[in-house]
Amino acid sequence: MGLLLGLIAAPILALLSAGGTRRAIEEGFHSDPSDAAFQPLGIGLLGALILGVVVVSSEFTSTGEDAPGARQLQATLAAMPRRGRLVAAKAAALSLVVAVQGAVTAVATLALSRMVLGDLVPSPSPGRAAAAVLYWVLMGLLAYALTLIFRNGIVTLTVLIVNISVVSVSYLLTKVTPLAAYLPDIVGAHMFLNEVGDVRIAPVTAGLVMIAWVGALLALGAWLFGRRAA
Repeated sequence: MGLLLGLIAAPILALLSAGGTRRAIEEGFHSDPSDAAFQPLGIGLLGALILGVVVVSSEFTSTGEDAPGARQLQATLAAMPRRGRLVAAKAAALSLVVAVQGAVTAVATLALSRMVLGDLVPSPSPGRAAAAVLYWVLMGLLAYALTLIFRNGIVTLTVLIVNISVVSVSYLLTKVTPLAAYLPDIVGAHMFLNEVGDVRIAPVTAGLVMIAWVGALLALGAWLFGRRAA
């Protein structure tokens, strides 16, 4: 589900919102029209978040009705007892899958946006497209790290989806303090979007901060995973 949602949601949104986006650009609501082609990628990010959660939460599900106390994690650890290596292997596999998913989705979404909006949006630069894909990978790893920490995929996924698609608590906090612009979901968007709230953060700086967030949370998640019983 996460793979399919990530692939189709953004292109569909680009097509469905083309009329409103065109009017917004023509009426001057976009100070930087180039962002209009990239904004639909935000909804496709849900696919990466689902993948990041499921890669961990599946380990804590029961293996079957005949053994309700057993979980998939016990079988996984029997095959790979070194927990640090297991965490790293899952992170690498997740990164590869989300990178491919993000690249395919970004190319399709940007091409469709260019087709339906025409000269209203400039041709997207490869650097910004690559930054958007990197943002997907980092957000997928963020979801992975949070699920490692909390060991509850439903709660983690619900919070992430609500924050991304319904009401962004991080964005609301930027109205209280500009420091909230450096929270991971907000700062990462600065990697490829020029209009993200009132605070301006350089793309390279945003990327470094995002990587630091993900690295710290992954380290914490791996440490907790290594200490907990199966």
